[in-house]
Amino acid sequence: MFTLYVFGSVLESYWGPRRFLAYYLVCVLAAGGTQLAVEYAARTGEPTLGASGGIFGVLLAFAMLFPRARLMLLIAPIPLPAWLVVMVYGLLELFFGVTGRQASVAHFAHLGGMLGGAIMMLYWRTRADRGGWRPT
Repeated sequence: MFTLYVFGSVLESYWGPRRFLAYYLVCVLAAGGTQLAVEYAARTGEPTLGASGGIFGVLLAFAMLFPRARLMLLIAPIPLPAWLVVMVYGLLELFFGVTGRQASVAHFAHLGGMLGGAIMMLYWRTRADRGGWRPT
């Protein structure tokens, strides 16, 4: 939720509260749908709780809108561009989801939140709405 506070406040200032809320809800719903689809395909039925898929969508939007923003990681205090941090984080989620490591984490929900956010931003871009996808 700290991530939502930090990056979400930037996106809310950029898009406005209504557009940000719509975006976040699409990411959460896409995350839930993706997790349900993966569990159905794998014939598992573990309960899933949380809004982390929406958080991953927020991270993706931040990286798409502000790709050159510098983020400082706690692991290695080296400033890295937002696009790189989010891309590596997404690839790690894919790796952990496919390999089954960290089994108690809904990795595909995280990826689904990113996918839902990407689709929504591309939709806004094709509609050329004010406040849609504009790289800085």
